[in-house]
Amino acid sequence: MIDEMNEEMQPMRGTIEAKDRFAVAPPGHSLTIDNTRWAWGNPPQDVDPEVVLDKAIMNLKKPKIRDEMMKLLLGGVSIETMIEGYILQGFQDGRFTPDVGLLIKPPLAIVMAGMAEEEGIPYRMFENKNAGEENTMDDKTFLRMIKTNNPRMFEFIRENINESIREGERPPEENFLNAQLNTEEDE
Repeated sequence: MIDEMNEEMQPMRGTIEAKDRFAVAPPGHSLTIDNTRWAWGNPPQDVDPEVVLDKAIMNLKKPKIRDEMMKLLLGGVSIETMIEGYILQGFQDGRFTPDVGLLIKPPLAIVMAGMAEEEGIPYRMFENKNAGEENTMDDKTFLRMIKTNNPRMFEFIRENINESIREGERPPEENFLNAQLNTEEDE
């Protein structure tokens, strides 16, 4: 009777419920096996960012690659996306390490943007339309934070502003130093 109940409670063979949760490799298993069969598991071909950047620029100047890049730019693909793809492929192929790829990202982006401008091709530098504007801190929040975390700096800034006002000078309009800060006593 008990055996029959156990059989009824067992999940059907081949289903996800029947899979043994412990029938997987233990954590860290991938660090114990030889990964030299993949290109990224071997030492990279180049470790100097300048060499990698020079090779990337030389490739971009090849007519076929340049034409493909211009088509992608016309199609709305951002320079950032193309460079990230290049870095990923370069690492996967064992040409360079990810840190070298990240080091060449800014100068390579400038070269690609320059090539697009020479051809009169419109381009997007970043994937996000407001890449440099999102998640910015307003002046009030900054001053409240500096007052809490660095009171000596806050007092220094406050004293400089007050001294300028006493001398008849006004701080520039667009400046974090002249943002109004409501202290807890004011609220």
